[in-house]
Amino acid sequence: MASASQVEQIAERVERLLVRYEELQRTNALLAQQVEVLTHERDSLRSRLSAARSRVDALLERLPDINAAS
Repeated sequence: MASASQVEQIAERVERLLVRYEELQRTNALLAQQVEVLTHERDSLRSRLSAARSRVDALLERLPDINAAS
C-alpha cells in the first residue's frame, strides 16, 4: 500500500500535469487562431495576385503584335 508521502507525490505530479495540459490547451487555441488569420491573409493575397495577373494580361492584350507589323 502506498504511503502518505507517495500519495502526495502522485497528487503533485497529477496537479503539474493538469496545469501543463491547460497550458497546452491555451497554446493550441492560440495557434489555431493564428492559422485562421494566416489562412485568411493567404486567401486575400491569392485573390489580389489573381486580380493583378488579370490586369497584366489585359494590358498585354492591348499591346500591338510585333509579328503582325513585319
